[in-house]
Amino acid sequence: QVQLVESGGGLVQAGGSLRLSCAASGRIFSNYYMGWFRQAPGKEREFVSRMWSDGNLNYADSVRGRFTISRDNNKNTVYLRMNSLKPEDTAIYYCASGPSLSFNAFDVRIWGQGTQVTVSS
Repeated sequence: QVQLVESGGGLVQAGGSLRLSCAASGRIFSNYYMGWFRQAPGKEREFVSRMWSDGNLNYADSVRGRFTISRDNNKNTVYLRMNSLKPEDTAIYYCASGPSLSFNAFDVRIWGQGTQVTVSS
């Protein structure tokens, strides 16, 4: 069973930047994306960004233009560079992987344990 381990969360002021990393313990299936969801207190887990092994990617409208996803297939690692952070970006960020084209968290096959990102105003 492949495991996903996130790192890079923390506390940052509004307007600042963070980079999250997610390393897979084994090889991710070639038809699986690697990406990120987030969950703020009292809210449902929501899609943030994902990248497929062929380079295709998706972003949520709320982060497009501020966040950049990248992936190193040889290292089975995905990164999320977050710029111009806002207080509303505060959430637990979860690494995720799966084959579905859906943006629904219920369709994710593999989850990481999550890393906290807090953006102060």
